[in-house]
Amino acid sequence: MHRRHRTALSILAATLVAAPLLSACGNQAHPGAAAVVGGERIEVSAVQAQAADVRSAQESSPQAVQLVNKSGQLNRAKLHGLIFSRILDRAAEDAGVTVTRKEIQEMRLANRAQYGGEEQLRAMMLQQRWVAPDQIDADMRQEVQLPKLAEALGADLGTPAGQQVVGEALTKASKALDIDVNPRFGTWDDQKMQLGNYSAPWISQVTTFAPQDPQAGA
Repeated sequence: MHRRHRTALSILAATLVAAPLLSACGNQAHPGAAAVVGGERIEVSAVQAQAADVRSAQESSPQAVQLVNKSGQLNRAKLHGLIFSRILDRAAEDAGVTVTRKEIQEMRLANRAQYGGEEQLRAMMLQQRWVAPDQIDADMRQEVQLPKLAEALGADLGTPAGQQVVGEALTKASKALDIDVNPRFGTWDDQKMQLGNYSAPWISQVTTFAPQDPQAGA
């Protein structure tokens, strides 16, 4: 089970790093929106609310000082996650992939068992991924969604070729969504599929996949 969890994270990193170039993002102003993805607004208030939930959880932790100090780009991290979740949703929809509530709960139970209980799972998610307790299910949804997307595409995520197939599906989805980010948060980097120079720490740690990419690990 531990291997399954780490593999999902590593493969997500690989598809992000290896994804081909996307079309350029727009630069039109959208007052009150942190980004517009597929014509739908991600409100600044929604990003701030997610960040506030994480800060609240961090401040309640015995490691509060360390957690807060290590998450200085929290608002950008949350916007990055919200954008990517929509890209993955679009790619999954295009491939006819759905995720059930039962599958999400089963993934959460598997992770709970892996880390020794719910309290330990929450601590890991907060420390390593800046995810508050009420945001864990959304993270588990992606853990279910990515392998199902690969399966629907006939791709083996354990191989570079399979990772490339999934990366191309994500690229296609991102293009279709015509992502426009508020300059306050930076710009969407087409090559790395990330927000400006922000790179989620749990992704940068496993970018040893796709070593042929000179940008890997940047």
